Amino acid sequence: MLIKKITTNYKQTQKLGENFAKEILNLPPQKKAIILALSGNLGGGKTTFLQGFAKGLGIKEKILSPTFVIMKHFKIKRPTNYSLQTTHYSDFYHIDCYRLEKSRDILELGWKEIISNPKNIVAVEWPEHIKKILPKSTIFIDFKFIDENTRTIDIEI
Repeated sequence: MLIKKITTNYKQTQKLGENFAKEILNLPPQKKAIILALSGNLGGGKTTFLQGFAKGLGIKEKILSPTFVIMKHFKIKRPTNYSLQTTHYSDFYHIDCYRLEKSRDILELGWKEIISNPKNIVAVEWPEHIKKILPKSTIFIDFKFIDENTRTIDIEI
């Protein structure tokens, strides 16, 4: 299924991410981690979307692209204003593959263990660098820069 969205400012992009996180939290338990693969040019809105996504997961820390550290790990805390009291997801991983030279480089970060844990949600920026090892169940989100404020965001579930 393909969902097409257009946002006309960064707040709309963040809100789209926040709402999408709430939908993910309502999914039934999975057998493995939920993986989001975010692709698009620099300035396309990937990190802005993930800032809202993290907020929807109840994460209070500031979300910046982990280009130089490659991976950041956050604990998921259900937002207090959210209707459900519990979630079966506990950890959010934000991975930026821009600087990886080979797909297998991500294996050194514990990739297999991270994606095997059904309590994890994993967001991967620049997924084309590890496309060969992304699971078939990956949710692909493509960001296209239209102008300074406008983005098209295609979510393929």
